[in-house]
Amino acid sequence: MAHFYLSDSVTAAGLGDTVLLSGDEGRHASVVARMRVGESTTIGDGAGRVARAEATAVSKDAVQLRVVQVTEVAPPRPAVTLVQALAKGGRDELAVQAATELGVAAVAPWSAARSVTRWGGDRIARGEARWASILREAGKQAMRPWLPQALPLMDTAQIAALAADRQVADRPVRDHPVADRLVVVLDPDASRRLVDVVPTDLTADLVLVVGPEGGIAPEELALLQAAGAVPARLGPTVLRTSTAAPAALAALAVHLRLW
Repeated sequence: MAHFYLSDSVTAAGLGDTVLLSGDEGRHASVVARMRVGESTTIGDGAGRVARAEATAVSKDAVQLRVVQVTEVAPPRPAVTLVQALAKGGRDELAVQAATELGVAAVAPWSAARSVTRWGGDRIARGEARWASILREAGKQAMRPWLPQALPLMDTAQIAALAADRQVADRPVRDHPVADRLVVVLDPDASRRLVDVVPTDLTADLVLVVGPEGGIAPEELALLQAAGAVPARLGPTVLRTSTAAPAALAALAVHLRLW
């Protein structure tokens, strides 16, 4: 598993090769993790290649490592994409952090009708960069071989287009290739449960849509349903936007036998 990420270096690394942790990763290894010569750690490229390595030299802002083992880890299936509505008070960022720890494959911010927080102009780029940083740091903490993909800001029409591309909820998933996707919108008023909507033998990609603190507007829900998205509820209580996605991902991990 990956404690640190060095994309190009790890991709090309072989047994016995030397890899240098420098910059932010180097300072984190030497100052925060307090690595010493002879200690082992793991580094990854964020795309499934993980190397176990031993420290051969340590300075205040860099650690030199020697690769002793290389492992290739297949991407998790099914791949789950979280579309998380922007929310105030950092609740959206809490959801993104926890979702990364729980194995989500990609995350997209959603500017929903009832989102109190708004991204516009230069703030879009800053917000997307902030979420990408959260994904990376949470992936490091969770020691993930595969880093989640940071997707650009989406609006409701774009999510509807995503759902309209493929809709497999009411057809046998096994009859469709992996490229198919099931889009599920979390809705506390939905008639069907999440575990009833998602088959236990799911091989299609799954997109999980979570609304803002004020809930998904009726017109948005209607648009998504018309495009083929399926509403589903979790438990008997209404969850915050910061806890809905992590709760759903944990339930799905057991339901799909990923855990």
